[in-house]
Amino acid sequence: MANPTNNSESPKVDLQTSSKRRRKKSIVWEHFTIETIDAGCTRARCMQCKKSFAYISGSKLAGTSHLKRHIALGICPMSQVNNKSDQIVPFTPLPINISQDDNVFSRKRSKITSGSTSSPFHHDIAKMIIMHEYPLTIVQNAAFLKFVKSFQPEFPALSLEAIERDCVGLYQRERQQLLNLVSSIRGQVNLSLDMCATDQSVGYVFITGQFVDDDWKLHRKILSVCLLPFPDSESAFSHAVLSCVADWNLENKLLGVTLDETFANKAVRKNLEHLLSVRNPLIVNGKFLTGSCYSRILCHLAQDALGVISETVKKVRDSVKYVVTVKSCQERFNDIRVQLQVPSAKSLILDDQSQWNTTYCMLVAACELKEVFSCLDTFDSNYRIIFTMDEWKQVEILCTYLKLLLDAADILTGPTYPTANAFFHEAWKIQLELKNASVSEDAFVKRLTRPMHERFNKYWKDCFLIFSIAVVMDPRFKMKLVEFSFTRIYGEDGDHWIKDVSVGVNELFLNYVVKMLPPPTFFVNGNEGFEEETILHCEIVKTESENEIFLSTSDELSDFDVFLSGISNQGNMKTELDQYLEESVLPRMQEFDVLGWWKSNRKKYPTLSKFASDILSIPISTKFQDSVFDIKCNKMDRYRCSLKPSTVEALVCAKDWMQNGFSGLDRSPDFSSSSSASLFVKTEL
Repeated sequence: MANPTNNSESPKVDLQTSSKRRRKKSIVWEHFTIETIDAGCTRARCMQCKKSFAYISGSKLAGTSHLKRHIALGICPMSQVNNKSDQIVPFTPLPINISQDDNVFSRKRSKITSGSTSSPFHHDIAKMIIMHEYPLTIVQNAAFLKFVKSFQPEFPALSLEAIERDCVGLYQRERQQLLNLVSSIRGQVNLSLDMCATDQSVGYVFITGQFVDDDWKLHRKILSVCLLPFPDSESAFSHAVLSCVADWNLENKLLGVTLDETFANKAVRKNLEHLLSVRNPLIVNGKFLTGSCYSRILCHLAQDALGVISETVKKVRDSVKYVVTVKSCQERFNDIRVQLQVPSAKSLILDDQSQWNTTYCMLVAACELKEVFSCLDTFDSNYRIIFTMDEWKQVEILCTYLKLLLDAADILTGPTYPTANAFFHEAWKIQLELKNASVSEDAFVKRLTRPMHERFNKYWKDCFLIFSIAVVMDPRFKMKLVEFSFTRIYGEDGDHWIKDVSVGVNELFLNYVVKMLPPPTFFVNGNEGFEEETILHCEIVKTESENEIFLSTSDELSDFDVFLSGISNQGNMKTELDQYLEESVLPRMQEFDVLGWWKSNRKKYPTLSKFASDILSIPISTKFQDSVFDIKCNKMDRYRCSLKPSTVEALVCAKDWMQNGFSGLDRSPDFSSSSSASLFVKTEL
């Protein structure tokens, strides 16, 4: 038997003895057990998750710091959830009187109190505040501090200034990533402007950028939130756009701007048009300056329609309110419904009057249950609302046209923003239906739809060219759908509209052909040796022979060859656009990635594909998914107004970037359907 005093065994005995002493003193041994693997290796095993950790290996002692982190930071997967019972397991925090050496947070505390953002707690709390739109003051809220300290009693107090710096710092890091992306794209950037009012006579303008990256993915990001001290000024929006263009290096990338007619009057549009024409000649004639928001127009149309029979709509609302708010009335209503064997499966809902789509749903359900409402007064003496058959018929007709608007708006409520070609299909159907209905022989239909058609016709004339050019860039339709739809709408006069679209497409494409050409070079002969000067992208070279200027490159005619290659195809003098339009349309399919198609065909159409990506990224609406049906305008709440404008911008932009998947930060799917517009309350138009 080996001598216990043998030198080869003594280190092991000392370490084991030491570990026993530590097991009695350190808090970690309440959560870990020691397991001897072999003669020279001892490991610590977590009692909850059963994970094994290094402790003693030969003559080396790993210590307990990593074991403390496993428990104190909640890394242990079993510290919160018990896999066997799915019940919450109470977490036992480290005691408050833990020694300075054993406290894993001791080194971080001094950094936190000094305002440093190195702590992961700062980072996570900043993300939480941004994503959940909590006020910055939550870090000083007693309930919040109590909750946090229940997990970590040593959690340090945070100042408002520190957490504000963390939020702004997170925004700045995310902004740099997005700026790098925007700077790297080869295409153009389109902007949309939305207005947010306040109670302080100032306003904020949200400037959203939309573009296609080099991987042919569509991006829609809030780029700037600018304070407007004088929002009624004609130049206020111009200054905001100029600031955004400068901040994001868009001087040579800006293509189009979409506004909201709620605030963009003729003077504002004219001012912006003049300003932007300097940035892009394509905006000189207003081709890409859209003065009306698609979703806002639909909202106005819905309000026009609901206003025609507003008294009847109110009667329906009062009837629904009577039934759904009193349990006994609801039971009585359901009993009558069963007795009459009404086939409708719809349930009555009370509408949210700030969202016109909920009013439509309420009216549709009420119409399908109109027999029950007609009998309700017989069984309930307190119900005294009587409808005539004409009133129900008018409500049904109203729902028909609201459904037309609802279908047109639904393309904006999906998880991703649609490309511009998707809007033509719904817009031309609305124009056709309202045009025909406005001259209907039915007096009510005519009265209902005439003001709607007048409003939409104005919008159609302003935007039809963008709608049409975008759908021409869809290989399933090209000019064929334009020809079909305008003939349906205008009959023999449709040729004029079709010609306008054809001319518009060709003019814009020619601009792209010219823009894609390399800059010309000029050679000037002089008496000195070769000297190069660059003026307005032209190269001036002086030679020793005669004094003359001529256009040239290496072989004098290569510029001409480049020009021909841009507008011809194998000597046929057909442009890429001509080739594209002459080819047969693709079979129609419900799920079609138009940008993916252009990505696959970019070598065949090098110039036209760039043209298509820019056109397809034009924003038709200024609204986000959750505000498509809003009747009220955005209004910033008092707390947000109390923050510095730079902080407001940081909170709004950072949330938009993180929730829409651009950020590398972890994000929860709970935020996928929300938008930065929810930072605000609403106000009537």
